[in-house]
Amino acid sequence: MSKIGVMSMLLLCAGLVGVACAEDPVSEDDVPWVELFDGENLDGWFNPYDWGNAVAKDGEIHLTTNKRKFFFVTRKPYADFIFEADVKMPKEKSNSGFMFRCHVKKNKVYGYQAEVDPSDRKWSGGLYDEGRRKWFISPNRDKAANKEEAEKSIAAFRERAGESFKRDDWNTYRIECRGDSIKISVNGVLCSDVQDSEDAQGFVALQHHGEKGRVYRFRKIRIKELKPADPAKVPADEGPGAVDGKVVKE
Repeated sequence: MSKIGVMSMLLLCAGLVGVACAEDPVSEDDVPWVELFDGENLDGWFNPYDWGNAVAKDGEIHLTTNKRKFFFVTRKPYADFIFEADVKMPKEKSNSGFMFRCHVKKNKVYGYQAEVDPSDRKWSGGLYDEGRRKWFISPNRDKAANKEEAEKSIAAFRERAGESFKRDDWNTYRIECRGDSIKISVNGVLCSDVQDSEDAQGFVALQHHGEKGRVYRFRKIRIKELKPADPAKVPADEGPGAVDGKVVKE
């Protein structure tokens, strides 16, 4: 082969390598974390309800209500991501959750929820479908074929979750969504690892269960966005653009 031919082959190979490199997916380790709360203000969040209060205090988000349950929601929707946050519950009876890929309307939020359950039931880290299928998979209490299957699913979940949730301490939640894969971990323990395709994108939200005067505390809220949501797929009657969202401050 002539020198010109050799050079042409080398250039062609270099070009193909360049194309392959350009198409290589970015490693999740290289995706930066984005803080959803800077510890000082509530920019990027809104309250779609006519009740409920959210304030930034001591580097935390504090939720309270004088009426009933509500959710404090991100203004931005997300599709595939890794989400982390800390939650600390009041000492009194309470219940909470992290909504994700959820639907947001006036005075209504529904969809996937990572359970925060300080009760003796110990279902923290379970996957609840707020406003729809309830406990449908991890554990499957409400959609099981029979009582025996429901009890088996609950027992399997309790074995996975163990004592991962700390009742009177801060608890770190990690939610991973990649396509139809959903994983929920509590303090490093993988409690739910399921496949479900009900929702591919939506908003993130913090829940107050509705007990009057009780403070729900959240901090260190961040996200790695692996695949952005498509704004065109957000229904016209959902999200901050369709809701007269407001941030209630002291």
